[in-house]
Amino acid sequence: MFNSEKNTVGIVILAAGNSSRLGQPKQLLKFREKSLLENSILEASKTANSIVVAVLGSHHELIENEIPDAEITKILNSEWESGMASSIVKGLSKLLELDPDCEQCIFAVCDQPFITTSIFERLIAEFQKTNSGIIASAYSDILGTPVLFHRKYFTELLGLKGKEGAKKLLKKYSDDLVSVPFEKGSIDIDTEEDYNKLIS
Repeated sequence: MFNSEKNTVGIVILAAGNSSRLGQPKQLLKFREKSLLENSILEASKTANSIVVAVLGSHHELIENEIPDAEITKILNSEWESGMASSIVKGLSKLLELDPDCEQCIFAVCDQPFITTSIFERLIAEFQKTNSGIIASAYSDILGTPVLFHRKYFTELLGLKGKEGAKKLLKKYSDDLVSVPFEKGSIDIDTEEDYNKLIS
């Protein structure tokens, strides 16, 4: 999928958390015969001209065995317990190591079971159309992941600390933000109840 002649887009899949409310690694929950993480990786890797980085943390030995053989880069965030920021920083740093000229990065999570290649492609198309610096997914009156950031925000993303996620930038730069609808984006898996609802 990677063609250096074209502007590549990085996709960083944040999958380092320990699923404390669920009691088991959500990354490995099965839905439609694939684990949630496997689905996120496969859909991301089908996105044209993308470089995919998966950030692992908690339960990584277990999870690593389940990752499909797609052309992706896996990295371990040993500081995952400090919060989401460390995974964003690790993932983006790795991406820039792989492609220092990368202009856009999409951050995705592994617990949105309805994530598809077309969601990623919609974000990229909207970026190309509007030239806005941030393209977020819209669902249930909120803006969230997957979310695309132009390179001009990379320095601030690399400066995030602790529990801070990228939402902070969405608020701060709302005048440079557009959204694309992802109706089923609100369905994510945090508890056993969420998962039972999904598979029923």
